[in-house]
Amino acid sequence: MPIDLSKLEAHLLTSSYVEGYTASQADVAVFTGLSAATPDAVTYPNIARWYKHIKSYQAEFKTLPGSSNAGKAFESAAPAKEAAAEEDEDIDLFGEDEEEDAEAERLKAERVAAYNAKKANKPKTIAKSVVTLDVKPWDDETDMKALEESVRSIEKDGLVWGASKLVPVGFGIKKLQITLVVEDEKVSLDELQEQIAEFEDYVQSSDVAAMQT
Repeated sequence: MPIDLSKLEAHLLTSSYVEGYTASQADVAVFTGLSAATPDAVTYPNIARWYKHIKSYQAEFKTLPGSSNAGKAFESAAPAKEAAAEEDEDIDLFGEDEEEDAEAERLKAERVAAYNAKKANKPKTIAKSVVTLDVKPWDDETDMKALEESVRSIEKDGLVWGASKLVPVGFGIKKLQITLVVEDEKVSLDELQEQIAEFEDYVQSSDVAAMQT
């Protein structure tokens, strides 16, 4: 059965793998259920990063632990006849479901919505915000020193990096929690998080954990 991309994208927004904290047969099942082409990184950024990561395990697919049953949760629920009709019509399996994608984007942007509203109505003064970012790695093998160095390599007028620490999140995985000060009129948190996401060898995602204006 084809994979429900919107459902998988929403799951990978907060998880590195289909099940658990390491690659498993559940990832293999979903991976083989997708097209041979890498998913569109613009429409499905989290799937694209996961796909690239799991593809590096291809030589080890048969030896990965776990069961493939968990991958069935992301199969499309469309009836067999309807699925066959869609195949005949050559429908793109990576086509955008606007409503579900909009919901995923809403959840992702929820923590910075207040910041954007404040910025839009801010008087023309030099206003600054102190922000705490949580930067999540792919797994416990991610080089956290290299991850932090990559994040701090981002330089912008109006951006000052501050203190940082590694915070355990379970199963040996630690996230980078880093403080920064931004000038509201010069630095967009959305753009900054997009730049951090470009370090895809280390970074799974980032979230605004706290903000003071």
